[in-house]
Amino acid sequence: MRSRDGNLNFSRRLCSVVILFSSLALSASEYLISYKYIVKDATLYNETLLISKAMTKCEGTPQDEFMLMNRDADNLKKLISQNSQEFIEYIHKLGMHVNHDEKTINMQNSYTTVLTLKTTCFKVDFNDNFATIAPLK
Repeated sequence: MRSRDGNLNFSRRLCSVVILFSSLALSASEYLISYKYIVKDATLYNETLLISKAMTKCEGTPQDEFMLMNRDADNLKKLISQNSQEFIEYIHKLGMHVNHDEKTINMQNSYTTVLTLKTTCFKVDFNDNFATIAPLK
């Protein structure tokens, strides 16, 4: 028997909340993103941002989220290219590997600095007005 204190309504609300959160978790896509920035003698030599959809499920929990305004794209590459400066600043905050090499030959100083974000899995959830991007760790 059902009690008179409203357990049925509570159960319905609880089920609707569980369904809502599970649908958000299931609708998010996973992408592999890597980034490399090379500076040679104070000049940008090369900048590479690689994005691909993950073929297998990534393990880990989402970390600090980043939100981008999503005007019309369900394509992450297009969305990031529209907001490239904000996204590059965000991945710099995640932590990058720095490799610096300096040489002096015939009194000529030369150096190369390489910043690298190793391939990292990101969970991306596209909504109508924005996209939420979170690295998995």
